[in-house]
Amino acid sequence: MALMEQADSSPSIIRVGVVMGGISSEREISLESGRNIFGKLPKGRYKPIPVFMDGRGGLWLIPLKHLMRNATADIEEDLDGEARRIPYEELKNEVDVVYIALHGKYGEDGCFQGLLELLGIPYVGSGVLASALGMNKYVARRLLSLEGIGVPKTVVVPRAEWTADPEGVVERMELNIGLPCVVKPTREGCSTAVTRVDAREEAVAAVEAAMQWDNEVLVEEFIAGMEVTCGVIGTDDPKALTPSETIPTADILSLEDKFLYGQGENKTPARLPPDVLEKVRETARKAYITLGLQVYARIDMFVKDDGEVVVLEPNSLPGMTPSTVLFHQAAESGISQSDLMDRIIQYSLEVHRKKKGPL
Repeated sequence: MALMEQADSSPSIIRVGVVMGGISSEREISLESGRNIFGKLPKGRYKPIPVFMDGRGGLWLIPLKHLMRNATADIEEDLDGEARRIPYEELKNEVDVVYIALHGKYGEDGCFQGLLELLGIPYVGSGVLASALGMNKYVARRLLSLEGIGVPKTVVVPRAEWTADPEGVVERMELNIGLPCVVKPTREGCSTAVTRVDAREEAVAAVEAAMQWDNEVLVEEFIAGMEVTCGVIGTDDPKALTPSETIPTADILSLEDKFLYGQGENKTPARLPPDVLEKVRETARKAYITLGLQVYARIDMFVKDDGEVVVLEPNSLPGMTPSTVLFHQAAESGISQSDLMDRIIQYSLEVHRKKKGPL
């Protein structure tokens, strides 16, 4: 299906279960994404159904007023009295397709996708393997590197090694990566526990903070240059959208920069020469294909001062909050928010019709 091709005009209304919340560090962003998806799905074609995942992984059909709550904790307070608990196996009786608005562990990493595969419910985005690869930054970088795609110089620190010899690990960080460097969990997003380390004495605290979120920590080179991000959409012949430049308020892009309206600054298109913009698009598309991503994703990258493009990580279920750069990039191609969501659902239904075994 071509990027600008008009969506299929089936007269039947499709029930879309918009699943939000979850049990990861990104559950509040998930709530924002879910609200926006719910409100922007094309009317008359889709019937959005709000489905909340609580902190234990349970699914609930929630009333519309719950969507306006400030936080996931506020929703959970009233679940027993005003929402209906849905056993997993009954979800297919309520929805025709699931729009996964979950982010992070257990929602974006293949776990929820695997559950939906077992239940026989189509869902948006990538399948089990690609989702898992997208969440694990270290494995993704190794695969990308094998295909000749630039990635940051990286070492992985397992918990057992850190516990046994923290001083030795710090020495290896200095020797193999150097200072400054960046420390982060292997499988977290939204800038969770991401720390720039400028001096040796800062390393222990940075690794300990990251270890609160995972049993493996990444230590990567600090890259000077322009941070860019590029959405990719499609199945057999995916298309890269217009790259955006992300401008952090500090050395490391924060959660507020990414999602708080008015905090961070994004420029679409990125302020790069046309040939470099095209190189960014080509790199994003190649990374998407290499990792087996499907339907839509966002690839975060750096353009170094010498023009080299380096892939930081893929986002297999990028944020769909009102301020997400994915909407800005789509708008550059004449695609509205509602049209983008329509295309995402139609691409997803297409790949699930064609698949042999799990996606």
